[in-house]
Amino acid sequence: MTKEMLLGHPWFPPLLSALIAVCLALIVHRLASVVLQRVTRHMPVLHALLVNIKGPAQALLPLMALQAVWQAAPDDLRFIDSVRHVNGLALIAMATWVLVRAVNGFADGLIAKHPFDAADNLQARRVLTQTRVLARSANSVLLVAGVSMMLMTFPGARQVGASLLASAGVIGIVAGLAAKPVFSNLIAGLQIALAQPIRIDDVLVVEGEWGRVEEITGTFVVLKIWDDRRLILPLSYFIEKPFQNWTRTGSQLLGSVFIYADYGMPLAPLREEVERLVKAAPQWDGRFFNLQVTDATERTMQLRVLCTAANSSLAFDLRCAVREGVIAYMQREYPQFLPRLRVEDGDAAANAKSAPDLAPQPA
Repeated sequence: MTKEMLLGHPWFPPLLSALIAVCLALIVHRLASVVLQRVTRHMPVLHALLVNIKGPAQALLPLMALQAVWQAAPDDLRFIDSVRHVNGLALIAMATWVLVRAVNGFADGLIAKHPFDAADNLQARRVLTQTRVLARSANSVLLVAGVSMMLMTFPGARQVGASLLASAGVIGIVAGLAAKPVFSNLIAGLQIALAQPIRIDDVLVVEGEWGRVEEITGTFVVLKIWDDRRLILPLSYFIEKPFQNWTRTGSQLLGSVFIYADYGMPLAPLREEVERLVKAAPQWDGRFFNLQVTDATERTMQLRVLCTAANSSLAFDLRCAVREGVIAYMQREYPQFLPRLRVEDGDAAANAKSAPDLAPQPA
């Protein structure tokens, strides 16, 4: 009797069909996963995408099969509408998760294809910046769309979901003064991704601070200062205000060293010493160096040494090495021509003779 009641229950055929559908969906997922990963093993971007969506896709396919079973079930079946609704919500959530993971997997594959730890990594940093910023923007849009579609399945919240979905389509329109910073940062993020005034690992001088771009998020940029501090700036800052980018078109830099010396300092031996110092420095990239007198005051002359390096860090170390070497050479070979304030004996005697007698007179 119990068996007959079970077989005769209205929910038995749909549940049996659901069990078979879930098993078939898992088998299809398993076979498709093996085949597609094997086919795309020589295509790193697609392979990374498939690996990234493997987990959520294992839940998405059974949910799709279940939704088909519930839709085919009789409409007069008790609780069928609630089951369809819950399964539909889970299906939308899982589909959104799959799309987000697909975007992230595509971005990871593209970044892995262009490693940026090489010496000349300009193209890799360009790809890295564009990929990360655009992927985060796409994920934000997907999440808003997913939440909106889930809200639209509820009759009472359908208007809220439609409003959210509409706001995602007209993202450039400022809804109010309170939302202006959010929209401006989002638009600035798209501009940075496309025009790329800055990239990951770029060397910048911002607000008087020297540092490297460590991270670009959807709302702000993290600048790692040379002393390990972090400067946090909104994305809109790099669209609205000027700043220095030392690696905009390449990482090679021309470093300068300024030395002040007395007019008696001979330049020929100093040039030979600068040449020896620069060529002996491992930081020099072999492109260019020189020594010139760039200014003259009433007391000293200004000497400028120019030398090139492959990147900003090496340029800083090279400048320090050359500066220290030149100072040590002058201290050792020409200490008399180091900057000093001199007073000649004749001038001192003349000044003393012409000075008024300030001694007290006898009464």
